[in-house]
This record gives sequence, structure tokens and C-alpha cells, in this order.
Amino acid sequence: MTKNNLSPFALQDAPTLIEKVFPAQKISAEAQKERKAGAGQTLTALGSYWKGRKPLIMARAIILGCLLPVTDDPQADLSVFEQLMAMDDASFGRREPKIKPVEVASKVETDLPWEYFDYTIPANKRNDEQYQLTVDNMVFPFDSGEHPGLTIRWKRNIDPERKHVLLAMALKGLPYEEKVRLCKRPEECDPGILYGPIWDNVNNHLDHWGIEAFSHEELVEQLGILRFGHRPRVGDVFSGGGSIPFEAARLGCDVYASDLNPVACMLTWGALNIIGASPEKRAEIEKAQQEVAQAVDREITELGIEHNSRGDRAKAYLYCLETRRPETGWMVPMAPSWVISKNKNVYAKLIPDYENKRFDIKVVSGATDEEMAKAEQGTVRDSQLVYELDGKTYRTPVRTIRGDYTDEHGNNKNQLRQWGKHDFKPRPDDIFQERLYCIQWITRETLDQHRKDTYFASVTEEDLDRERQVERIVEQNLSTWQEQGLVPDMAIEPGYNNEQPIRERGWRYWHHLFNARQILASVKFINHNKQFASHEKEVLCFISDGLQHGTRLCVIDTYPGPGRLPKISKTFSDQTLNPLYNYGVRAWLYWSPVFVGAKDIHNRTKSMEHLSKVISSKEASQCALHSEIWLTDPPYADAINYHEITEFFIAWLRKNPPPPFDEWTWDSRRALAIKGTGDEFRKSMVEAYQAMTEHMPDNGLQCVMFTHQDAGVWSDMVSIFWAVGLKVVGAWYIATETSPAMKSGAYVQGTVTLVLRKRLEDKSSFKQRLLPKIRKEVQNQIDSMMRLNEEARGHGEAVFNDSDLQMAGYAAALKVLTNYSEVDGRDVTRLAMQPRQKGKRTVIDDIVEFSSEIANNLLIPERLKEINPETWEKITGLERFYLRMLAIEQTGMFKLDNYQNFAKAFHVDYAPLMASVKPNKSKLKGAMDFNPRELAGGDIGNTLLGEALLAVQELMNDKEPKTVMAQMRASLDDKYFQHRPHLMAMAQYIHDMLISRRQEEAKKAEIIANRIRNEGI
Repeated sequence: MTKNNLSPFALQDAPTLIEKVFPAQKISAEAQKERKAGAGQTLTALGSYWKGRKPLIMARAIILGCLLPVTDDPQADLSVFEQLMAMDDASFGRREPKIKPVEVASKVETDLPWEYFDYTIPANKRNDEQYQLTVDNMVFPFDSGEHPGLTIRWKRNIDPERKHVLLAMALKGLPYEEKVRLCKRPEECDPGILYGPIWDNVNNHLDHWGIEAFSHEELVEQLGILRFGHRPRVGDVFSGGGSIPFEAARLGCDVYASDLNPVACMLTWGALNIIGASPEKRAEIEKAQQEVAQAVDREITELGIEHNSRGDRAKAYLYCLETRRPETGWMVPMAPSWVISKNKNVYAKLIPDYENKRFDIKVVSGATDEEMAKAEQGTVRDSQLVYELDGKTYRTPVRTIRGDYTDEHGNNKNQLRQWGKHDFKPRPDDIFQERLYCIQWITRETLDQHRKDTYFASVTEEDLDRERQVERIVEQNLSTWQEQGLVPDMAIEPGYNNEQPIRERGWRYWHHLFNARQILASVKFINHNKQFASHEKEVLCFISDGLQHGTRLCVIDTYPGPGRLPKISKTFSDQTLNPLYNYGVRAWLYWSPVFVGAKDIHNRTKSMEHLSKVISSKEASQCALHSEIWLTDPPYADAINYHEITEFFIAWLRKNPPPPFDEWTWDSRRALAIKGTGDEFRKSMVEAYQAMTEHMPDNGLQCVMFTHQDAGVWSDMVSIFWAVGLKVVGAWYIATETSPAMKSGAYVQGTVTLVLRKRLEDKSSFKQRLLPKIRKEVQNQIDSMMRLNEEARGHGEAVFNDSDLQMAGYAAALKVLTNYSEVDGRDVTRLAMQPRQKGKRTVIDDIVEFSSEIANNLLIPERLKEINPETWEKITGLERFYLRMLAIEQTGMFKLDNYQNFAKAFHVDYAPLMASVKPNKSKLKGAMDFNPRELAGGDIGNTLLGEALLAVQELMNDKEPKTVMAQMRASLDDKYFQHRPHLMAMAQYIHDMLISRRQEEAKKAEIIANRIRNEGI
């Protein structure tokens, strides 16, 4: 026995919570709350350019689910889990909900309200004794309509615990997503307050095993001892932005993290050693950052390159390209818009200089609306250079200016000069020149104030002198800086993401993405940081994010929102490197806060310094340490090409990195990166997961997160795990994020988490014998989860939604399939590794489809089951999809990935049924949205649902009900009476699903249902 009477390995073979139950719908809401926090997310201070981080709350849920045991009371198990995740009703009261006292008073029933609240009587009632007496004896809930003007507020000395109880009561009954919206994320709250009240309940529930914990760290260590004999280690060989190792350590696990990419290793190291540092250490790091930034500030101030003659200081510089139009010989500034600030009505006006055949650029403030509208039209429109001179408009395609052509080998080329290693600005004879056209200044009087006054000004000769001074400094020192590793000398290697700078500007080296001011300030910061040896590596972790905010690829956002001044964006707003016609440069005062990111880190994270934290820059197949839990988010299919993107950062950091960064290989190692799909992808993934399986105890778990894009990727992933001797014991679907930066058009992405264990015995079977087992397993799994839903509904909410149930059906089938090492006399490892042949189905494809059909047969919408359960069996997949999605829409869920996933499950093309496919505003067509021809023929028209919708449409077009019914009977001919019960059921169901949203359509559907129901009466 050990401390707390724990018996090591007492839970060694016990199933885990995540294998049985997991509130995926609630975790989805929490994950999206975290994603929408943007820069408020815990790890973004280290690098917002890493787009693929999975939500911390999701990693936390998975790790706890892998450690907690299952008892004979699954509802109590789930209740404890939700308390540990701060997802239960009581915890929401402690998550600092944004709800006014009057709202609480109007919802909460209490006989003694004035123990919790104070009030102020309106002036016109202060002498009304009866009114005063009524208020004093008021019983809540409070009806503001009965007491207009009465102000309710919390008592100053209210017991916080009692206040939390009232807040929780006020939130009870709201949809879970609404509670999440109103409250802080758990990681933003004080853990002592948030989790303090739960430990008695947790300890009572786990008392059988000797658990006595008063923090997550204590609980995790004790569960680790019970399962593995010691504190658990969580491993991740695709650590990326570091969210999985960080959250594992925050829970109290030892961690092993590795990644082929050194930038990923640095982000992971920073997460664990900066955000996970003690408050004292974080204060030291912040002090070092500030001292470096201040040293740079002093040097720039001494050089005089950011101050004008009256003492104002630059905040931002705006540059544009300029090119000579061959036909006229005029130099024309290039920009898609000349608006500088919409809120301040500032724009750049082009004034012809006939003598020099160029345009002066004058900054105009306080412009009229007409002038601003005209300024919206820049000189680059639809990939053409467009300008007006003496009433005549000139147009030249940019490709013509660039000199685009196709060589004898069919390669696209152009006449742009390819910049050299020591170039940092255009040469006088280059096609594209650069021009400073506006400076945003901070007034001298407000430089030291928190709220600074700024103005935009035209560029003067004095400004150009300072510009030339900066260029001279860079020109004189660039080659030395490159030799010292202070400025990149690394060439841009062409790739999927990296072609555009080369093709569109002739930029061949990474430092070409930075102009002279940006290079100079970056060198100063890196150089001064080297003087802080004790914290050089910590400060260096923030440099990458600083660099991406200071390139020629930073867009000028002229309208960041009402009342706001223009801002300069970051380079990696998306995955691509897009050269711009005009761009913004942050002066040091505006740029330095990005380099000093530690102040943005909230202080709710406890120190991780006592934990074992190993970070390695290795291929995934070379993992070095055993881990009891492997939690990974592997690359797959359309994953971001970080091996290309991060070369931007590697170019700056690769020479002379401080320890421990010097132990890593500062190269993207493209050839070794796991990417894409197909046979090579599967081979690399098998090697990686084989290594993890070998470095895991027999009772260990692997959890794999991947975005559920298509059946091919799903089958590939399953083949990989089958080949390395893992069996699926669970799968959960989480809607993780809205991510406009990663794709064209924002949409909600779903993530599947597969839970796997080692397959410890060899078993063989035949597909035909497996199918009945799969059917039984799928039915048992879904029945079990639906029973849990029914129990939870008694408390106001279901635990699982349809997507969860559907995914659980897949998982149930895979639980059966992956238990076997031989199917139909064929070794599964060899079968899994066979190259896929186009158009040829595999055993996995067949069984996944089979399990999908079983699951969908079981997922009858509750209301349809009440009306006529036989209808579901009689209708097509297309009809099932439409009716199922009506039920989901009724709950207020309009997320595109729901429609996509159910369309795949029902094997239908959902597009013809959709009125909108907007990210979070998707919806089905109503009866009136269909073209009459669609309902008279085609896929939907040849169904009973099509008949019902056509009848509703005709009623809405004012046809007589008698005529509509006659047409329906004629259309179905002698089959009408056979299908009559199902037509009635669908029409009634449509009414019930739409009555709260589209009443006219619902009423017409009810008329149809009643007509069918009452025929012959």
C-alpha cells in the first residue's frame, strides 16, 4: 500500500471512462468557446501562426477520460467527470457568468431575497409606505413589470458560495451552449474557487480505491498509481503547437513531446517552461523581455529614425509598389485601395507630376464620403493596373507588366529580376519599385500617455532622409549580419505554400520578405537578447510571432471596426505567403508589444517545474520514452504544410540557437515530413504508431485525434491502427472549431477521437461471421447511450447528440473488427498495408458502411418514433437525412458539419436539399424552397417525402386541399393506401418540427396529415 491507502495497479485492467461514456456534445461547446477566444487562448501568446492546435479543453477531457475508472453507476461516473471538467450545473455558477442581478432575481425562487440582494426604490415611490412594505416582503422570482423602476443589486457582503448557488440556479434550464457563452472558460477561473467544492464528491465516488485528492494534480497522480504504478506520462510525437503536452502537464502528468519540426519543439518548450513556469519565473522572463525591448527603443531613438523634427514618433509606415507603364512612361503607384482610415475619413490622393511623369501622393484627412468612395477604387483592379490621366483611363494587365510567359518546357515564367542574397530593396531598373506614401504619427504630447493621439501625414523630404539613413545602415551591415546569423541567408525552397514570393516578386531568400526598417529592428532585438543569457531562450520563443507581424506581407486593415484606427495584420493570417501591392510596417513602439508577449499570459496556470518534461526533435517513428497514454493529432490528408511554412521562422533561428534549442535540427526536413494521403502516408504512419505501441504498457491507451473529412481518410487511419496491432475501444466526435484562417470560407471543423488499446491475442474470423457480431455491438452501444440520454433528460439535457451516436456506431463496429488479426483467412497487417486500388472496396470499407446503415436504422427521431416507428424502416436514406436534420434544426443547431456527416452516413448528396450552406447558418430547404420540378421528379420527387412536400407547397400556393389530396392519390396510384400511414406520419412530423419556426408551412403540413388520417371517417 502507498499513501492514501492506494494499491498500485488496482485499476490495471479496469476499463476507462472514455471507453464507455464521454459527453462529446458538451466538450464540443467548450472547445468552440476556447477557439472563439482568439488571442485570449492560453498558448497564442507564443505563436498565433500555428493554426492547427487542438483545444486545451479537449486534451484535458481525453486525458481524464483515460484515467477515470468505470463503476456500476455510469451516470455517477459521468457526473464526477463533469465536475472535474467544470461542466456541471453547480460549476457554471462559479464560472463567473455574465448575468445581471435583476436577471437572477427574476429567475430564482427564494423566500428571503433580501439576504442576497439590495434594492433602490424609485424616487416617485420613496414616500409610499405600502410600496416599501410590498418590496420588503417580496418573494422571488422578481417580476420587474410589477415594480417598475426598482433597482436590484447584489449585497456587498454576500457569501460568495451562496452567490454561486443562486447564479447556478438562474442558469439552470438554459441550453448548454448558452451557459458556455455566458460564462468564462474553466481555465480563466481561479481553480481554488472553481473546483474547491467538488472534492468531497469526487473522493466519495472513488473511495473504494483509496482516492483522497484535493486538486487535479493529486487525483491524476493517484489514478496513475492505481493504473500504472506511478504518475502517468502522456506522450505526443506530433506535438506541433504544444497543446497536448501542455494540458497533460497542467493536469499533473509527466510528458514526452517530440516533433520533426524545430519550431514546433520551441513552441512546446515555451508552453511548458514559460506559461508553465512559476509566477516568479514568469515575472523574470517578462522583465528580461521588457529590458530587451527598451534597449532597442533607446537605440532607435538615438538613431533618430522614428521621430520627426517636432518630436512626434512614428507608429506605422505605409508602403506601396510603383511601376512604369511602358506605353506612357509614367511611374504609377500600385494599391487595390487608397483608403487609409475609414473611421477618420483619411485617404491617399494621387496628384499628377507632369514634369517627372509620376504621381505625388497627398494624404487627405477629413475627406467627404464621396471622396472616400472614390478612393476605394485603387490603381490595381481585377489584376490590372488602372489609372486616370487628363480624363483618360489606362489599363494594363499586371501579368503584362511582369512579363509573364511560358518557356519551351511549359513552365510559367516572367521577366522579374531574381533578387540576390544581399538584396533587401528593389534596384533602380527593377520592374516593381517600392515607395513610402504615408506615415502615422503619435503626437509628442501623448507619447507617455496610455491613450495616444495619432494622425496620418504625407511623406516629406525629411522623412525620406530618415528612410535613406535606415537603408544605408542595412546596406553596410547586411552581409555581416547574415554571417552572424542575425539575418537569414537561407533561400526560399519552392513548395505548395512558398511559390508566390518567387513568382510574383522575384524574392529568392527569406529576408526579402522584410524591408529595411523591419530588418534593422529585428537585428537589434535579437542582438540585445543575446546579452540576457539566463533568459535568452525564453525571450527567443516570442521572436517568431514578432517576426510574422513585421514583413512586407502584412496587410493594412483600414477598417478594423467602428471607432478604431487602422491596424497592420500579421503575415500568417492564412497558410499562404501572398505578396501585396501595398503593406504596413509597424514602427518599434507599435511592434515591440508583440515581441513582449509574456504579459498576455494569464496567471491561472500552476508551475510545472516539478514534472518530468522531455522534448525531442525526432521523427515520430523514433520516439524515445515509454508513455502510458499516447495522445496525438497526426498529420493527414489536407493538413497544413508546416514543414514549408515554418521555414520562414527557421531561416531566422537556425544559426547559433541557445541551449536546449541547439540540440534540435534547425531544418524543416521536408523529405521526412509525414504528409498527404495514399500508400506512402500510410507507411509512414504505421512506422510512427508502431513505435508508440512498442513504447506503451499492455494496459496503456492511445487516443488519436483527426479531422473527419471523408471515408477514405477514416479507412486509412483504421488500416494503420489495425496494422500495428491496436484495437479500437471507442470513438467520439467533437466539433472543435470555427477556423476561417485555414480554409477558403469559415466552417466548423469536426474532430474524431479514436481510443485504442493493444490487441494482445491473435483471433481469426470471416466477414460473414463478423457481421452479426457487429450488428449486436452497434445496437448495444447505441441502446446504452440512448438510455443514458433518457436518464439525463430527466435533469433537463441529453448527453449525446446524433453525431455522437452515429460515431459510436462506427466505433462499435471497429471494436469487433480490430479485435481480429485474421479475417477471411488473410492477415490483417498485410491486408491493411496493401496499396489501395481505385474503385476497389476493402473489408474495412464494407464493414464501416454496414455499421453506418445499422446505426442509422437505430437513430429514429424521437417524435417520428412516437408517431409511427415503422415509417423509418420504409423510407430511403435521402428521406431519413431530411427528417433527421429537421430534428437537429429544431434544437437550434445549424452547423454545416452536421449536414455533411449525416449525408455521408445516409449515403446521399445533401446539396440539392439545402437552402443554405453557410458555416453556422446552414439549413434545409422548406417546401417553398424547392423548385416544383424537383418535387415532381428526380431523387426527392420519387419519394414519399417528396409527395408530402409537394402537397404542402401546393397548399401554400392556395390550391384547394381536396384537389391536392386527389393529385397525391393519383400520383401514387394503387400504392397510395399502402403508403398512407407513412405519408401521414411524415406530414405530422414536419408540422411538429416546424411549428416553432415556420408556422405557415407547419400548418399546411398538419392539414395534409389530418386529411390522410381522417379519410373514410
